[in-house]
Amino acid sequence: MRQDNTRLYGGVAAAVLIAGLAGFGLARLTGPDGAAPAAHAEAGHAGEGAEGALEMTPEALEASGVVVQPVGVGGFAGEILAQATVTAAPDGQAVLTARAAGAVTRIYKRLGDPVRAGETLAVVESREAAQIAADRTVAAARADLAEKALARERRLFEQRVSARQDYEQAQAQAAAANAEARRARSAAGAANLTSDGRGVAVSSPISGRVTAAAASLGAYVQPETELFRVADPRRVQVEASVSGPDAARVAPGDRAVVETADGRTLEGRVRSITPALDAQTRAATAVLDAPAAGLQPGQSLRARITPRGSGASTGAVVPEEAVQTVEGRDVVFVRTARGFQATPVRVGQRGGGRAEILGGLKPGQAIAARGAFLLKAELGKGEGEEH
Repeated sequence: MRQDNTRLYGGVAAAVLIAGLAGFGLARLTGPDGAAPAAHAEAGHAGEGAEGALEMTPEALEASGVVVQPVGVGGFAGEILAQATVTAAPDGQAVLTARAAGAVTRIYKRLGDPVRAGETLAVVESREAAQIAADRTVAAARADLAEKALARERRLFEQRVSARQDYEQAQAQAAAANAEARRARSAAGAANLTSDGRGVAVSSPISGRVTAAAASLGAYVQPETELFRVADPRRVQVEASVSGPDAARVAPGDRAVVETADGRTLEGRVRSITPALDAQTRAATAVLDAPAAGLQPGQSLRARITPRGSGASTGAVVPEEAVQTVEGRDVVFVRTARGFQATPVRVGQRGGGRAEILGGLKPGQAIAARGAFLLKAELGKGEGEEH
């Protein structure tokens, strides 16, 4: 009896041992260590290293508020920082006045309304306009009469009835009458007379939007009174205030980067710089050509100008907030096809919200210039979940 029980207990123990070994082997195949090679293989197949990689779709990137900008070459020491303002280009803004004194009788446009080139914004009824219209009519009638007299004198001269002197006098009178008619038409055109000749039309020479509207219905205005101001948002320029010592280093054609308050950057060039300093600010004004997308006259910006031929370092300069510390190393988040990659970099000088990158980045790479701390937090959360 004891021998049978011993055999029974021995069989049960062997079965338990076999089941335990089988369970341990299954756990090794299906556990985290077994899944890691598959995950690494998948990451390697995607072309991005698993360490420091962060996946993010374009939709998620847009919703996150992270701003991406390309890396450009330019030494920290050679970069000139300047405060700048968006202004309308000389051909991108028009001040509209009445061409004759009178009362405003019609107003067709309001502040912010779109305007086409040649479109009438208001009508000013004027006695001067009526006089100009009358002069045009009288001059045209005299020119017509002089032409008829000339034709009659020509026929008489050809028939040898009239003397050459009479014919030449008719020619002179016709020429003078036609000149007076042209002058009257030019005056009417310059005044921009209405079709009925009672007033002058206030029209815009450019397309754009009304940015100022001082006209009031019934108000009596003079020719120099400003009634409207029209600006074309596609024709703007950036004016940067450059200090005296730095102004001597700036020349037309130098590279310039314009930064907006929301972190966007726009590539531009120096168009011109004033040869003298302003008597009050002791600074020169550099005019920058930059894309007009999203810029509005009066907007405050920051400009970074990189003079050509400066002996500064060739390292890249990025916003200081683009550099984050991960596991004791300075990194920037480089944009990849699937998201971002935390890339270690060697940082040089810092100042003015900028940091010089001496190594680790290549020109043309795109990085997270703003909101990089969000990517760092997301990366840390992902690593915490893995552990």
